[in-house]
Amino acid sequence: MRKEMEIESIDMEAWRSESKLPSLPEVYRSMKVPKKGTWFRKFLAFVGPGYLVAVGYMDPGNWATDIAGGSLFGYTLLSVILLSNLMAMLLQSLAGKLGIVTGRDLAQACRDHYSKPVSIGLWFLCELAIAACDLAEVIGSAIALKLLFGIPLIYGVIITALDVLVVLLLQNKGFRFIETLVIVLMITIGGCFVTEMILSKPDLGGIARGFVPSAEIMTNPMMLYIAIGILGATVMPHNLYLHSSIVQTREFDRSYQGKKQAIRFATWDSSIALFFALFINAAILILSAATFHKAGMTDIAEIEDAYHMLTPLLGTALGSILFGVALLASGQNSTLTGTLAGQIVMEGFLNIRLPGWLRRLITRLIAIIPAVIVTAIAGESGTAKLLILSQVILSLQLSFAVIPLVMFTNDKKKMGRFVNAPWVKVLSWTVACIIALLNAYLLYQTFWG
Repeated sequence: MRKEMEIESIDMEAWRSESKLPSLPEVYRSMKVPKKGTWFRKFLAFVGPGYLVAVGYMDPGNWATDIAGGSLFGYTLLSVILLSNLMAMLLQSLAGKLGIVTGRDLAQACRDHYSKPVSIGLWFLCELAIAACDLAEVIGSAIALKLLFGIPLIYGVIITALDVLVVLLLQNKGFRFIETLVIVLMITIGGCFVTEMILSKPDLGGIARGFVPSAEIMTNPMMLYIAIGILGATVMPHNLYLHSSIVQTREFDRSYQGKKQAIRFATWDSSIALFFALFINAAILILSAATFHKAGMTDIAEIEDAYHMLTPLLGTALGSILFGVALLASGQNSTLTGTLAGQIVMEGFLNIRLPGWLRRLITRLIAIIPAVIVTAIAGESGTAKLLILSQVILSLQLSFAVIPLVMFTNDKKKMGRFVNAPWVKVLSWTVACIIALLNAYLLYQTFWG
């Protein structure tokens, strides 16, 4: 009886929360989950949000760190990519769980829990992170347009602003259209890198050894620095806010069993999608190791250098073309999800309701204005430095998203019977502490090391 009362209490709390306007109200509970049929049919209804989240784990910001890691140290840092993705799987499963159980996304949960000044501070830090991530995506797309079509960087940056129109168009047609576009672009990226792997003929034994952690990563300062950079570029803070919101686009049964099933399917969705992101990140590093490191070119760290050197090293222009196509798809994919994340955190933290087109325009301008200014003044060298700065800003903000997420999902008052199991509590706090310490070290090395 007590358990039933507890369930009812949680459901009533969720109902009261849901009586407030949710983030992304235009697509909230817009996709029906079948109540009858096989488990596979129900799981398919949940497939989609995980792939929008996975996009952030293969954005252009990751490319620079993966290329540098592969050219300098061969396959050694594959273990860091694997560890980063395992951490991401845990954190994204907690984000999905928070949204499903409480009916509140992470930004709204922060606004409910913290004082107004703290919430505004967290919102400001989150906006910085989204702007930094969006900056990397804008620059990545602009570089891809230049490499593939010879479009000057400054014009490429401006062209990428137009993807906001795509978001508006697709969201009016339903959230499934956005999910479908993202999945198609991800398949395009995957197909490009499968071909690149065939062309580069990597050392399979070296790849297997690379997934085994090496003590040298901790003892070699340069290797440790790049390893932390890979971690900072992989685990994205805005994805935690995004995931906790977009899982609520599904109209599922709000009973205890219904939520339990929704958590399971949402976790499967995000974990499978993140395995795909693991393949992409690993493929970038493997390609760099199999071409640049093998040829003794350990100074390749920028995307443009990698693009130009692939043709002579692979013996075919196809290598460079596929690399550029994958980069363009990655940049466009990430800008779609970054724009959605900007809307979610503004509505969640500040409870400000603006027209959809205006929210997205603000999000895009925050990233595009500095990119245009730097590109016009400093040119290509400036955009490369801006790309590095964007990853440092992401690292700085990461713990401000991870720690509240771990706190909330470990809180029985908020989660009821869905509170994290003891082993998940220990593991989640361990991951949160590791991320905080490593990112603190990265920031120290960047500014004072």
